[in-house]
Parts: sequence; C-alpha cells; structure tokens
Amino acid sequence: MKRLLAILLLFAACRYERPAATIEPGSHQDEIEAWRANRASRLRAPDGWLALAGLYWLSEGNNDVSLPSKPPVPSQFVLQNGKVTLSPNPVLTIEGKAVTVAVELQSDMEAKPTVVRTGTLSLVAIRREDAVHGPRYGVRVRDTAADARTHFLGLEYFPADANYRVEARFEPYSPPKTIPITNVLGMTSNEISPGALVFTLQGKEYRIDPILEQGEKDYFLIFKDATSGKETYGAARYLYAHPPDASGKTIVDFNKAYNPPCAFTPYATCPLPPPQNRLPIRIEAGEKKYAGGHG
Repeated sequence: MKRLLAILLLFAACRYERPAATIEPGSHQDEIEAWRANRASRLRAPDGWLALAGLYWLSEGNNDVSLPSKPPVPSQFVLQNGKVTLSPNPVLTIEGKAVTVAVELQSDMEAKPTVVRTGTLSLVAIRREDAVHGPRYGVRVRDTAADARTHFLGLEYFPADANYRVEARFEPYSPPKTIPITNVLGMTSNEISPGALVFTLQGKEYRIDPILEQGEKDYFLIFKDATSGKETYGAARYLYAHPPDASGKTIVDFNKAYNPPCAFTPYATCPLPPPQNRLPIRIEAGEKKYAGGHG
C-alpha cells in the first residue's frame, strides 16, 4: 500500500498525454497533428497546467495562507496527523456552499478531491511522498485568469519525423527493478520498472527504463537527451508507450515527447529522469522548449 501511494503521488501531476490508438500505415503525420492539438487543448483548459497560480507547503499545526486573488484572500489550513482542515471562511465555497464550519479536505490522491473556490480561483490539498522524509502536504491553487493561461504563447515542435517512431523490444526485469525517482523539489520515491525498452536510433542501440504506474496500462518514460537545455526543456521530457504485444514489441514515438508542467509553471512537482534514461544522442523530435517557460 505504501508503494502504491508513492507511485500515485509522484506521477499524478504529469500523466495525461496518452499515445493514440494503433493507426494505419501512412497516417503518421495526421496522428501527430491530432496529438498536438489535444496537447494544447489540455494545457489551456481551465484545470490545465497553465492555470496553476500558487503552491503552499504546510507545516504541522496552523498555516496562514494568503490566496493570490485581487485582493488576496486570507485563509487558514490546519495540518494534523496527515489531515488538512480548512478553517471557516465564508468567502470560500465548496460545491457552491460557503465554508462556515471547519472542513477536512480530501487530497488530490483521493477518489474525489475537495475543490475549494473563490472568484476565478480553485484550490485542492495535495500530498507528495518522500521516501526519506515522509509525505509532504500542501495547497495548490489554480486561477482561470492566470497570466500563463491568458497569455499562452503556444507550443513549438520539431518537424514530425517517422524515423523517431521506433520499434522497441521489451526486456522484462525478473523481479521488476526498483529505481529511485527524484522530483524537482528533491523528494525521492522508489518506483518499479517492469523492464527495459530497447530500441535503435541513428544506427545504435539504446535502452530506457519506463515506469508502470499503478492502475495504468501504458508505460511512462522520463528522459533527457543531447537537446535538453538547448532546443528542449532542460530537466526532462515525458513520453508514453503502449505495453508490449505478444511478441514483446511496442512503439516508442519520440514525436509525442512533451514538456513536463514545470516548463510552464513554478507550481508543479515534476519527476526527473533516472541516470539510465539520459540518452547521449540528439532526439530532434517532439516538443521544443517553451518560449515563455522556466528552462
């Protein structure tokens, strides 16, 4: 159960760019264009990453938070024994009702997180696991009027290139391998990789360790390459691949590599690639560095 929570907590903020279903040969360009349109739509959505407007970590006891509205809204959150409680505040609402009594908030790791609203703002309690220091709790704020959302500069990509849509051979680990994954805040969680994906690019063979998230079928790949920090976002790019078929093969399409939320906002908690997923080649495919981003 502890490992299950760790996996869910680490990747909940990042797992929304799924690969398309199997396509007919010759329609790769159409598939990539549709994927890009969906990617931009998700980013610009009212609950998308561009709407993030604040992240406040809580300490045990009372926490006074000034919500970033105009004017700011003073609020108090009480963290006690792993539970976050919102103190009464009639300016805030939950499901359209004013918060006139203390309310325990269900976190983003629950089946139905509690969403608190005021004006254009919404907020949820979050929990992030740290294998060293234990879980951390915070409050994440979204604003439909956030500058990053209202002044979104759009996304830039390398030209779609079928050479970067490669067949990969799955080499299972028996037992599955545990790998430490650290996020941008320095929190580390021990995750499970079911096996390596081995593929050939530019005439050489490479391997990468995906993460199999609990309850998910697709494999999550966190990687860097020689374009990182230059043409592409410096910390990492993300990618999903379908699980291997009966012959142990799958497709890794680097044209669907995308930037983590941290490329657009300082209020995300993005996982970083393990050393074995730092590829020594230039992968000139997928999403480029965001013009208005952080790296």
